[in-house]
Amino acid sequence: MKQTRLTEMLNIRYPIIQAGMSWASSNAALPSAVTNAGGLGVIAAGPMYLDAFRDAVREVKQKVGDKTFAVNLPLYRPEAERFLDVIEDERVPVVFASQGGPKAHLARFHALGTRWIHVVSTLEHARKATAAGVDALVVVGAEAGGHPPANGVSTLVAVRRAATEFSIPIVAGGGVADGYGIAALLALGADAVQLGTRFIATRESGVHENYKRAVLETDIDGTTLVGIRQLPIRMTKNAFAQAVLHADINERDQAAYEALFASSSLRQAALEGDIERGKVELGQSAGLVNDLPGAAEVVKRLVDEYDAAIRRLIE
Repeated sequence: MKQTRLTEMLNIRYPIIQAGMSWASSNAALPSAVTNAGGLGVIAAGPMYLDAFRDAVREVKQKVGDKTFAVNLPLYRPEAERFLDVIEDERVPVVFASQGGPKAHLARFHALGTRWIHVVSTLEHARKATAAGVDALVVVGAEAGGHPPANGVSTLVAVRRAATEFSIPIVAGGGVADGYGIAALLALGADAVQLGTRFIATRESGVHENYKRAVLETDIDGTTLVGIRQLPIRMTKNAFAQAVLHADINERDQAAYEALFASSSLRQAALEGDIERGKVELGQSAGLVNDLPGAAEVVKRLVDEYDAAIRRLIE
């Protein structure tokens, strides 16, 4: 598989990154499996207690040896500074950060040799992060699960624009579940591809079995963007999503709208298995996923599919 500026920067074999996903990769099992298979595994710190997070970091370090792994941290979360202290103490080699400015943290972690990769969904945020001095960007398109850009710009367009505007490495995110998609985004100028939904549907993923089955049952048109008056979320078209879609248009009372939006959570779906009323955050690429293999098998399959895509172009 093609080596890129990012594989060289991070010393990873393949330009394949498992997205940091709350509960799905808030453990050691999934990130270590991906890293040991040649990709970059990412621990999702977002929903974790501090002690559990520290334990997961240490377990991944023990399982992967000198291979590179990463941590994803939303900077807005309570106690973010204490999580950053653990990242510093444990000498985590790569930080993926989002939902907050990186500038205040970069000198501290660059002094350790830690690479800082910032997740963005708009050109405005990409420009600010680049000016602050981050090492790379994750550029997320509208196909992605969770919090894609509210402007609806696709990964195809967003990544190509970022690759032409910014000189630092670009990680593409959104709409990819196989090696053919990886080949396409590398051809557009990306230096690696981040996959989320594909890795939710693996044996090592920490979400409820109902959530994993939802990936298999969701087609390419089975997700929708809800909460356009809040922070929009791409999720399955379940009962909660239908209620919010109706309220997006018809609810005039903002307080009532916010109460409805807050009445459901990702935890409800990912940890408790309520896929009708919980926020089942999935990308459009769920429609390309139809099995629940181990994470290492997924990485191998992605490489094989990438090779097949390249052969198709040159034969």
